[in-house]
Amino acid sequence: MKPVLLSMTVLLISYSCLGDHICMYFGLVICFVLLANTVRQAGNGLSDGVGRAVLVTGCDSGFGHHLAKKLDSMGFTVFAGCLCPEGPGAQSLVEEGSDRMKVLQLDVTKDEHVSLAKDFVEANLPEKGLYAVVNNAGISDWGETEWSTAEDFQKMADINLFGAIRVTIPFLSLVRASKGRMLYVSSIFSFFNCLNMGAYSVSKRGLEAFADCLRVEMASFGVKVSIIQPGNFGAATNILCKKAPQHIWDEFDDARKLMFNQEYIEMACEYFHSVCASGFKDCTLVINAMLHALTAPKPQTRYLLVSWTDMLFFYICPILPTCITDSVFLMSSMYHKRKVMLYS
Repeated sequence: MKPVLLSMTVLLISYSCLGDHICMYFGLVICFVLLANTVRQAGNGLSDGVGRAVLVTGCDSGFGHHLAKKLDSMGFTVFAGCLCPEGPGAQSLVEEGSDRMKVLQLDVTKDEHVSLAKDFVEANLPEKGLYAVVNNAGISDWGETEWSTAEDFQKMADINLFGAIRVTIPFLSLVRASKGRMLYVSSIFSFFNCLNMGAYSVSKRGLEAFADCLRVEMASFGVKVSIIQPGNFGAATNILCKKAPQHIWDEFDDARKLMFNQEYIEMACEYFHSVCASGFKDCTLVINAMLHALTAPKPQTRYLLVSWTDMLFFYICPILPTCITDSVFLMSSMYHKRKVMLYS
């Protein structure tokens, strides 16, 4: 996806800055180089996972659940960390998976769970060891900063950020021994600041900072670190919390009830639920990116997983001036309605 996008960008720039003939030759050369690089990266990857193990957190549902099944079908020994090992998601992994599927209880906020998970993994490793850890466990929530408490931010970070750190550190020695992979499931909200997503963005931005630092350190040991950045997969994972407007309103004190109109609360709930429902309906794009990060000889540092129409904007968003990225929200009808409703 990225080589195609870069090729199109190069062609457009060269056409506008150079002549027709120079544009053609220059564009063809760049396209050939990008295509050759894509082909080179596609070769010599892992074709199966026989003898290798992968630990995946957050396998009760969503990305982790689907990835665990796929890795099992490829011959990997899968340690599927589940919050509720007796729940329907975990049980379906056991019932539908092979004898290589190992379901274990893993609450990433609890040190004792992580310690027991490591003991279990070490006792059940195949001959080629632990090849990868996929830090997928996470939660999402939305709400304006003034609707939240410090504990809300702390809970989000304890799972999305510190949960990944808590799992990573004890398992690094095992992955390093196999010169394997570390994956981190982040989000577009790690770099795209959005109304009502403050706590989630804080946790994911911190997660990417941790993964970036780890990538530099692990390069010396032959361990590759990749970050998965999904866009709107709310409908595919059901990760976005569905809040009742009245419940939000009842939590407000008198000062916040003066600030935020109850009608705005209802509109915000309807808006976020509709946005969530309009996203990707299945996890295929994310699972394919995860598999590439795990099996390709030269995985990407980041996998940006959004629609084709959003791709160009999100690639250039991190380098745009803040005034331009903020203007995206200033132009939205939701932002204008909110501004009118405040204090009313």
